Amino acid sequence: MDTLENDVKRLIIEALALEDLSPEDIDTEAPLFNEGLGLDSIDALELGMALRKKYGIQFESANAETRAHFRSVATLAALVRAQLAARAAATKETP
Repeated sequence: MDTLENDVKRLIIEALALEDLSPEDIDTEAPLFNEGLGLDSIDALELGMALRKKYGIQFESANAETRAHFRSVATLAALVRAQLAARAAATKETP
């Protein structure tokens, strides 16, 4: 399993106090909201704050693109990867 995806799963469990779950219990591709893990809008806010704190991720206001990033662990991990790569590239370009 991808290390970043596992880290995102652990972050979800810690940030949302889901002590009864382990990373192995969360399907990487399953929806996080409604029928999947069953998260709600308050959970989304708390998870967004945890992602900002841990990875420095920036989100636009609640729009369709942001909601798409929160679809699953896989999409959140892809967002983290993309933003970290963009930050690293910007750092290399700065003299």
